Amino acid sequence: MSTLLEYKCPSCSGSMKFDSELQNMKCPYCESEFDIEILKSYDEALHADEKENLEWSVYDKNSGNGDWREGEENLLSTYSCNSCGGEIITEENTAATKCPYCDNQVVIASQFSGMLKPDFVIPFKLDKEHAKAKLKEFYKKKFLLPSSFKTENKIDSVIGLYVPFWLFSCDSVSNIRYKAIRIRTYSDSNYNYTESNHYLVTRGGEMKFGNIPVDGSRKIDDIAMESIEPFSYDELVDFQTAYLAGYIADKYDVDAETAVPRVNERIKNTVLDMLAPKEYDSYTTENENIQLTQNEVNYVLFPIWILNTKYKNTLHTFFMNGQTAKFSGKLPISIGRVAMFLSGIFVSIVSIGAIVVYFIL
Repeated sequence: MSTLLEYKCPSCSGSMKFDSELQNMKCPYCESEFDIEILKSYDEALHADEKENLEWSVYDKNSGNGDWREGEENLLSTYSCNSCGGEIITEENTAATKCPYCDNQVVIASQFSGMLKPDFVIPFKLDKEHAKAKLKEFYKKKFLLPSSFKTENKIDSVIGLYVPFWLFSCDSVSNIRYKAIRIRTYSDSNYNYTESNHYLVTRGGEMKFGNIPVDGSRKIDDIAMESIEPFSYDELVDFQTAYLAGYIADKYDVDAETAVPRVNERIKNTVLDMLAPKEYDSYTTENENIQLTQNEVNYVLFPIWILNTKYKNTLHTFFMNGQTAKFSGKLPISIGRVAMFLSGIFVSIVSIGAIVVYFIL
């Protein structure tokens, strides 16, 4: 059974968590505060004392659901809470969670061993109450939103989640060859002329790319994550598990190698756009040669709040950047208000058309 890290308060032994406002660890029971550096030694406590083994060797195949299907058991992990002994069952990529019995915040240390340990983390700057307030603000001035949504919509859950990301940085040396055309038109008293001049254009340059982000989790929709970017990389700090206390965290399930094609596409598009001979009337790329050097890849965790709400038995999910408060989500639309809006546009067009005709006549 893998090791769980729990940050116990030295004063009252309560389970501490990271306070986004204080940017330090705080005990919710005695309100003691501790600097993260003081608690850094907890990260090294990866091997707990062995416990008694009182497991039975007998297994009745006639009980329960029988054998696991192939690979099914690999999707779940089981841990024992160090505080109450309760069983904590997590998905294979969960790295921080809490005990369902005593509500203790735990970090699963084995998820960060070896290559799985993040290089950096952006700590939460905004708390749960800020996320709830931002949701209400998000509803405002949404004309097409059903009027009953604001009163009947209920918050089902608010989850603080650290999402795994890869940050790619590199230098590039590029040489691109284009075919370009410059067109000139002129006329005399008899004819109109079009003159086309064709050019072979070669462009080259050196560019630096820093911290190109790629989502490392298949669970979070890429479009949803892009909608609440960017994050401020100035606030990246060295990873310590203490930052995860009180939040949920996932390890990556999209590795850096898998993310490389997406990064290369973004770099290529940027290079081609920057070097393009836009002073010509038209151009096409004939040959491209892009060399990447000084490659660096960092594994980081970004903070987001996920708010799930229910309205007429339908779940609506919203996302907030836990650092900048940028908010996004899909809202329901009132069909009646859409019809009213469209009919208003139609009336306006007809009215404007009548005025134009009146003045022309």
